[in-house]
Amino acid sequence: MSLYQLERDGDVEQLKSVIRTSDSDEIRARAAEILGEFDEETLEDHDVVTPLVDLAQSADDERVTAAAIDALNRLGTGAIQELIAEMAGLELGEDQQADWAKAKAFSQALSADVPELRMAAANALGELGKTDVLPDLLERLDDPDPRVRARVARACGRLEDARATDALTARLSDPNGDVRREVAEALGVIGNRQALTALLEMFDDDRGPIRRIAVGAMGNFGNARPVEGLVAALSDEDPSVRRTAVYSIIELLSNVPTDQSHEIRETVVERLTRTDDRSVLVPMLDILEESTQNRQRRNTAWLLGRVADQDSAGYGRIVDALVDAMDDDDQLTAQFAATSLAQIGGERVETRLLEVLDDTGRPDDVRAQAVFTLGKVGGERARARLDDLIDNTESEQLRQKAFSAISKLGGRGVQ
Repeated sequence: MSLYQLERDGDVEQLKSVIRTSDSDEIRARAAEILGEFDEETLEDHDVVTPLVDLAQSADDERVTAAAIDALNRLGTGAIQELIAEMAGLELGEDQQADWAKAKAFSQALSADVPELRMAAANALGELGKTDVLPDLLERLDDPDPRVRARVARACGRLEDARATDALTARLSDPNGDVRREVAEALGVIGNRQALTALLEMFDDDRGPIRRIAVGAMGNFGNARPVEGLVAALSDEDPSVRRTAVYSIIELLSNVPTDQSHEIRETVVERLTRTDDRSVLVPMLDILEESTQNRQRRNTAWLLGRVADQDSAGYGRIVDALVDAMDDDDQLTAQFAATSLAQIGGERVETRLLEVLDDTGRPDDVRAQAVFTLGKVGGERARARLDDLIDNTESEQLRQKAFSAISKLGGRGVQ
């Protein structure tokens, strides 16, 4: 039976047999790759870690070894830990001494001959979170394999240790783009003034992709330090840099302490309203439509009402996205969306809110929010519909909201 057929059928046991018995290095490597690509449901009740660990240690061909290590890496930190522990003769345990022993073994694996194992060791050290291993990681920032350098930089970021700042800063000029990106991300996570200064210096680079890397990393800060730099990036000549600045601003607003967010919001709003309309609004809409993180969606819904208006490019899409957000499971996101619709206003807002009101399949609290907002933006169409709603709805919640809304529009029967 072909490997393709075994993969399609999810035949885990037969694939395990292949990596143990096949005479072909190419077939064994591919079988290992397939095992690493299966989802948890397919692998349930099957031990694939043990045969992959055995394969990684016994294979004579580097391709097979690399495939086995990659597969273990994809299966998670625990799987790669088993390989390194087996190589070091460790018994994995849960106590602190066991963690210290694992950290030591992973650090030793950073010097392994196979780059895939060095990559896996760096990942494991980042996950383990022991800052004592930082000097060993920093030594590998000059590894000859760029994939290893990138993973080491990522691990340094996970440790969030300011001692890594100098060595990471020196790698911002790495010839490999993936390494530069991981280094910048790590500096953003560390988030001290030295890291910010290093990233800001990248703003002077003539290459847009380099500036974009720096701007993207600033969203990782857990403080307000990079806000001025991000606001300045909104005026960058490269539209991709400006879009990335918007993403990072939203991320920053989601990360900073609440007591700092108001001042940052006001600064951001003031600058956003003076920036090219479409270059700012499109990435904001992408976040509102696609993000699954509540804090990102809340901040985006709030900002849209402050930087968009009826003359904005993509006005229809903005309104539709905010109307959809009124159904959000997160109450604050829904409220911010309604507030922003009221601030933007316009005929399309009124039309869409009336559609929400007339959609009896929507929850009453969403329809009630539409009624409340209609009281702020509605015209004669809204007045007539609300007048009818007062007399005909069976929902006391909707009736009360309609009374309040229609009073804002001038009262019942006023023409």
